[in-house]
Amino acid sequence: MRLALLSLPFVAALASAMPFWGYQQKVKESIHGPPSGWYKHAPAPKHHMLELKIALPQPKFPELEQHLREVSDPSHARYGAHLSKQETEALMAPHPETLAVVRKWLALYGLAEESITQSPANDWVTIRVPVGLAEVMMTTDYHVYKHAQTGESIIRTMSYSLPEILHDHVDLIQPTTMFARFKAFKSTLHWTNHVQPADSSLSGSTITGPAGNQVDARCNNTITVSCLRQLYNAVDYKTSATNDNALGITGYLNESTNDVDLQQFYRLQNPSAYGSNYTSLSIHGGKNNQSYEAAGLEANLDTQFGFGLTWPTPGTFYATRGEPPFDSDLLTESDTNEPYSYWLEYVLSQVKIPQSISTSYGDDEQSVPQSYATRICNGMAALGARGVSVMFSSGDGGVGDGVANPDEPLGHQCYSNDDLKTPKFLPVFPASCPYVTAVGGTVNIPETAASFSGGGFSNYFPRPSYQDDAVSAYLATLAPGTYEGLYNSTGRAYPDVSSQAASFSVVYQGQVTLLDGTSCAAPAFTAFVSMLNDARLSAGKTALGFLNPFLYSVGYTALNDITEGRNPGCQTEGFNAAVGWDPVTGYGTPNFQKLKDLVLAM
Repeated sequence: MRLALLSLPFVAALASAMPFWGYQQKVKESIHGPPSGWYKHAPAPKHHMLELKIALPQPKFPELEQHLREVSDPSHARYGAHLSKQETEALMAPHPETLAVVRKWLALYGLAEESITQSPANDWVTIRVPVGLAEVMMTTDYHVYKHAQTGESIIRTMSYSLPEILHDHVDLIQPTTMFARFKAFKSTLHWTNHVQPADSSLSGSTITGPAGNQVDARCNNTITVSCLRQLYNAVDYKTSATNDNALGITGYLNESTNDVDLQQFYRLQNPSAYGSNYTSLSIHGGKNNQSYEAAGLEANLDTQFGFGLTWPTPGTFYATRGEPPFDSDLLTESDTNEPYSYWLEYVLSQVKIPQSISTSYGDDEQSVPQSYATRICNGMAALGARGVSVMFSSGDGGVGDGVANPDEPLGHQCYSNDDLKTPKFLPVFPASCPYVTAVGGTVNIPETAASFSGGGFSNYFPRPSYQDDAVSAYLATLAPGTYEGLYNSTGRAYPDVSSQAASFSVVYQGQVTLLDGTSCAAPAFTAFVSMLNDARLSAGKTALGFLNPFLYSVGYTALNDITEGRNPGCQTEGFNAAVGWDPVTGYGTPNFQKLKDLVLAM
């Protein structure tokens, strides 16, 4: 339902402000100051409306996590026995006492039942209040902050407080202290509307691909749907349109996928799909604008390769509003730029969800409060428990900012986001979440690691048990003291897998364009996962769900190991690709036929 405004006049609401049942306000979350690049511009106007999302604790999440481990482990008797929507919601729900306490607190400020929106599991509460009232409720001061490089503006605060009794009943409230600028992981440095003609000397010639088969030599210059099917051993596989399999592509930051461009892409790369449709869903006011001017490079890339590889599997594009235009002077728009909680809330409310979903967005992990990262990661775990394979691109900055040899000493951005400014690598979120499959990038044939392939170790999430052996083996190959202090060797390591990630031929505003980035890799790898789900569903089996336990136990034997290349950044050469798992390409790229044989045997 739509959010209602305050049921009491603002002044009356302020008059009701008092310590909650006699409890004093206590700081819930705080940061030392705005992250690098941001500066305080002006006090936030008191009348400006904020949409606040309140996350309530999920006391049964450990039980959900146990279910996830069991249904995702190919060696467990419960493998594939995914949870229903109702079962998942019961394990995400807060304690009834929590709801009662939070509702009573909100009622003190004139926020009655009709002014509150709750998620289906009741673990998120959304309210809409003016800045002035939010400041009273949370004993804080909001300001407009501007980014020195981009000029964008957001309304945030350095800390917020809640009555002490509420601390055990509220995990977080945002937007408050989060300055994340979630971005698409594609390169706009290497794209051109003037694609060079294919080298005619290569026409008809072939090179040996990773599966030992012959691949069109032109695939070393330009990646197409046909190239990916050749490279990853799926040339002859035909998907079904009638076995309930589906592929999901997420779109954020006002990215629209242009239907005219998509049809032109089909004509060029998969004529059989020409004229076919997909489902476009709007979340939190997201739009899929069909004007040429609104076409999004990221959205076009994701849908063209995702849907083009898997046709006739039904496709869904999720248009989620986030980081809309915000004029700090006119204040005509909300400034929410946090899209994941809205998307998760919507998708988890659905009875049927696409079995494979690709996302090509993220930001430095440290730009996201750990409380928020944990809650979003828990939502990804819930999707896995329901049988959804969730893929995220691993980022385009190598181990951090993508700078190996800056022009000036210390000319990089790899520092801790606190007063200490400690040099450190910069892991990426949500790729660092242990409940998603992070996809790195490769280039060329034979494949080597893409130098921009994001990879490393989380500073928020501990290493999950499913990757203990693989990561320990890699770390043992590093010379003692390698990058000591720059990364957390006990953290969740990523990426898990990889795919080609350069020179993808995309149609954008009617022109053929080449794109690079792990934004290319994520939808490509996800498409092959969707094909694997197609094979299992057609055979009467369940979807694969959360992939990582399978990948790290047996699936890696059907991946093409990438052993050359590095991912420089933070004034270093980064990590190196190696035999087995590595923090540049994970376990490698897919061999579809081998993977299909494995998943059909489970």
